[in-house]
Amino acid sequence: MDADSINSLFLTGAVLVALSVLFSQVSAKLGVPILVMFLGVGMLAGEDGPGGIYFDDYSITYLVSNLALAVILLDGGMRTRVASFRVAFWPSITMATLGVACTTTLTGLMAMWLFDLELLQGILVGAIVGSTDAAAVFSLLKGRQLNERVGATLEIESGTNDPMAVFLTVTLIAVLGSSGMDLGAAFLIKSFLMQFGIGIIVGLAGGWLLWKLVNRTQLHEGLYSILVISGGVALLALANHLGGSGILSIYLVGLLLGNKPTRSRHSILSVLDGMTWLSQIVMFVVLGLLVTPSSLVDIMVPGFALAFGMIFFARPISVWLGLSLFKSFGAREKWFISWIGLRGAVPIILAVYPMMAGLPNAQLYFNIAFFVVLVSLVVQGGTLMKAAALAKVELPPKPEPISRSGVEIFPASEWEMFIYKLKPEKWCVGEPLRKLKMPEGTRIAALFRDNQLLHPSGSTELRASDTLCVLAQDQNLDALSLLFSEAPEDESLARFFGDFFLDATAKLSDVSTFYGFEFEDIDADMTLKTLVEKELGTQPVLGDSFEWHGLQWVVAAIDENEVTKLGLCLPDAPDE
Repeated sequence: MDADSINSLFLTGAVLVALSVLFSQVSAKLGVPILVMFLGVGMLAGEDGPGGIYFDDYSITYLVSNLALAVILLDGGMRTRVASFRVAFWPSITMATLGVACTTTLTGLMAMWLFDLELLQGILVGAIVGSTDAAAVFSLLKGRQLNERVGATLEIESGTNDPMAVFLTVTLIAVLGSSGMDLGAAFLIKSFLMQFGIGIIVGLAGGWLLWKLVNRTQLHEGLYSILVISGGVALLALANHLGGSGILSIYLVGLLLGNKPTRSRHSILSVLDGMTWLSQIVMFVVLGLLVTPSSLVDIMVPGFALAFGMIFFARPISVWLGLSLFKSFGAREKWFISWIGLRGAVPIILAVYPMMAGLPNAQLYFNIAFFVVLVSLVVQGGTLMKAAALAKVELPPKPEPISRSGVEIFPASEWEMFIYKLKPEKWCVGEPLRKLKMPEGTRIAALFRDNQLLHPSGSTELRASDTLCVLAQDQNLDALSLLFSEAPEDESLARFFGDFFLDATAKLSDVSTFYGFEFEDIDADMTLKTLVEKELGTQPVLGDSFEWHGLQWVVAAIDENEVTKLGLCLPDAPDE
């Protein structure tokens, strides 16, 4: 490749990335998921678009997509809180294994009928498109306030279900490519255990060693993120080399690093945030370049039938069967999880496998996968928040600082600086600092007024538009944000937690007497907390609700996994 070719490649790549970034601003206005915009840029630049770029290198696509997916999963793992496993681990694992197998089978049977394929060929199509996509789920759920049980289940499922899809795809390709291969139970069990077992061992053991290395090595701050990314990719490659799931390994590496005191954690996350966006852009642009839109015309009718069949039939059945084992999931939550079975880059990456193996109908498999992904991102991704509102799994936005950053006081420090700007309606405006009931162990490090740094004392009175810099830890975030900031206004969620709130230790008899409610046949000494456990079980989450004696009750506050407040929604007054 000469200098002119290299310069042309740099120019083309830079322009496509820049266009993707600029088009992302249009995404929200058009109501189109941002990943579809990236995919669209690639398709417009491809041979059927005005760009006219001819690209058919599946090996480069495989390399770029896997590297990008590794960064996305590493970032997603670091941002997943282990505390959420309390309510979502087993449901997620069930969906990531049995759910994927069920979706694969049902989708495969539909593909066999719609595209006139043999049984194993149809099941291969089902395996390719059978898993939800981490890149799509992490991207579209980022910054959304969903019920913890639902949000955590979707995120953990998408981060752990790829090994099952890879296992099924690779196994079926091996069988189709070698007609004499024995597809016995022993072979399947061995392959399954290797994929998950080696992936888990390499991810957790390697992640722990990487964490130790990061915390014990003195480096320039910017190098820690490079060490983490390179270490994660190396562990992914090692797991793949040993016959395990590298995708699962790198997700677990991120999960371990993100939930332990890690040196320069905020700096690493900041770099990973930018790298994740770049990875998504490059991956989806390359996938858009690879597809030829004109080749999708021939499969449009059966492709739509398969995509909508999976959305309305295969995925819901799999979710309802999988989650029926767990009583904590209500009907609305199951419907929402069924709907948000987002497909993205992973199915298209898996569709490259048959191309590289030289299987008959490989191009058809790829076109089907691309079509299903496109429909999923547009239909399911574009209606995510509307579906959340209808299913009532969307929570009101929480108060947040205007910015936050890590403070490296010592290695693996968990201290942060939260920045708040006071609004006139806050109760603390006009009060001296000494009267603030801040969480124990937090301090106001600086106070700015009219862009001037003040030297506050206990008698300093706060004013509207003051900017406070508070030194604290993540565990103090909710209390500080409630004290100093306002949640974004959203009228549709104004009454989400109820019209008034009751202490969970209050007795039902006292509530009945004080508010004039008539509760028949109740234990007078029963507390609201006991009522919640009776109606919702022992693992309720914020926003859980139930109807009891004609009233709607909502879990309004939780502290250390214990319900502390219950919201009560009064019936709407009848129209006169």
